[in-house]
Amino acid sequence: MKTPKHIVAVSAFITNKNNEVLLVKTFHRKDTWELPGGQVEEGEPLEQALCREIHEETGFIIQPTGISGVYFNATGSILNIVFHAELQSGKLEKQPDEIMEAAFFELEEETIKHYISRDHLVPRVLDAMVSKSAVPCETWTTDPFKRIERLN
Repeated sequence: MKTPKHIVAVSAFITNKNNEVLLVKTFHRKDTWELPGGQVEEGEPLEQALCREIHEETGFIIQPTGISGVYFNATGSILNIVFHAELQSGKLEKQPDEIMEAAFFELEEETIKHYISRDHLVPRVLDAMVSKSAVPCETWTTDPFKRIERLN
């Protein structure tokens, strides 16, 4: 039996003090805005990957607070975990080798498709917008078993 191979990616639903949502436009998907994030490296904890990707793409330091949804793209075998995250510090400085544009937008269910043109990305943002609580996320080591972090 062949071991399945999937790409694991993380992205963050981040709002500023005006309740605007941070979206990015990448070089690979120039036709749409989307939540910032990227691929998890082998052996990297999800929340660490999220913090690294957000900092690389935007210059922000964030604190993940929990998971708002999990989504699978069967065509590319990509599993995407969307987190809620709080801004801790930094200022918006898009990285030219990572991101074409980055900005905060006032999003509402009725206007989201003005920014996010790819249908599979819309539920990720809508779910995060309406979720009142996050799904817990834990990182563990094995041998011996020890919890490293838990997000509620």
